[in-house]
Parts: sequence; C-alpha cells; structure tokens
Amino acid sequence: MPTLHFVKEGRGPLVVLGHALGCDLTMWDGVAAQLAPSFTVLRYDQRGHGQSPMVPGPFSIEDMADDAAALIAAQADGPVHFVGLSMGGMVAQALAARHPQRVASIVVANSSSLYDDAARAMWQARIDTVKASGMTAISDGAMQRWFTPEFRQDRDGAVRVAALRAVLEASDAGAYADACDAVSRIDFTASNARIACPVLVIGGTRDEATPMAMSEAIRGAIAGAELAAIHAAHLSAVEKPAEFARLVAEFIRRH
Repeated sequence: MPTLHFVKEGRGPLVVLGHALGCDLTMWDGVAAQLAPSFTVLRYDQRGHGQSPMVPGPFSIEDMADDAAALIAAQADGPVHFVGLSMGGMVAQALAARHPQRVASIVVANSSSLYDDAARAMWQARIDTVKASGMTAISDGAMQRWFTPEFRQDRDGAVRVAALRAVLEASDAGAYADACDAVSRIDFTASNARIACPVLVIGGTRDEATPMAMSEAIRGAIAGAELAAIHAAHLSAVEKPAEFARLVAEFIRRH
C-alpha cells in the first residue's frame, strides 16, 4: 500500500478530495480555497500521480479505493465526506461500496460507472499512444476535453490550463498507462446498488469525456442519490470552483 502525498488545511468537518486521471492535488486549488474556511480539506495525490509513489501495474480502481481508505484511517477520527472527480469519482464509488465505515457521504463528479467495449478500445489506444510517444502526444486532446474553449481563452483560465497541462506532461507515461487501464476496466453495476451513504452526483453539461448520461446512470443506480449539473466541461471543479464548492458544501450540510 503506497504512502500517499497529501495536503490538509482548514477547520471543521473533514472533506477528502480525489483528483482526475493525469492531474494531482493542485487540480483542487480553487475548490479547496472555497471550502477551507468551513471544512478541514484533505486533498491527495493518487498512486502514480504527483508526489505519490508509483506502484507497478496492473492495478484496479478498487486498489486505489483501498489506498484512500488507508489514508482516511490514518488521518481521520471517523467517516469523512469524500469528493472525487473523474477517476476520483470512480474511487469514490468503489470506496463507498468497499469501505462504508470510512465515508459519511460521497460526491461523484464528471465520472462513469462502466465502460463498454468501444470505450475500452479507446482507452487502449491512449495507452498505446503514451507508451509509444510520451505524454505530450495526448496533452492537446486532454485540454480540449477538460476545458471549454471559453475557459481556455480566458486570461485567468489560460493560466490554470497551462498549469494542469504541465502536470499532465510531467506525468510518468507508464504510471499514467496503468491508471488508464484501471479506469477502462471499471464496472460498478453491482457494487453501486450496495452504496448506502448520501450521494451527490455532479455532471458537466458540456462534458464530452463523461457526458451527463453517465452521471444520470450513476444517480439511477444508487438509492437516494441526488444529481446536479454545472455548465462546464470535464474538469468542472477547475472551471467553476465556487459553484462546485457551493454544491458540495450545501450537500454536506443537508446530510
């Protein structure tokens, strides 16, 4: 089990933030700044990302959920509110099913619960590309999926885009490929039916990587889950941090 790098700040109920594939904990800068006055915010680098160690693959999203559970056990006195986006949202789903005692609630943003054969072929093509040509070969496409054109062209938005592009391009290609493989194999069809904690699903109305239909499917599979939409692309927490943080804070306070 890897020892994960994390940053903990703020005061109040503990909220844990799990980032997207090819990102690191800095993805959450804007949201963390919004939440820290009212919550203790713990954001971490998932295995093979940022400053957390690489773990030889193959591994699964369930393994990454076990990583998160171990971190929570070490850093929290009780169950936490876990917020995950994209790959982090997959970790959230697996965590709530495998380690229900560790979570008081989960937020699943811009994520999926299952990929079909066509999608898995797309993931394999991306794995092949990064292994053959490195991370820069996929960075342009990633920025187009992650952010709307307006955000990429905005002065402040362009700064965030450049920073996250740098994180992606600095990622280890092998570790990224192993994480892609883990993502491609998810199937939470059975396990999501067992999730009993409060769940908020957030979708991006302009998200082409994980369209709203995927968020609707997650909401439909988990009893009592709520669904909210943000007018943003895939990294909604980066494009609209204040709106994202408000949805999370209001959801936690209700539950």
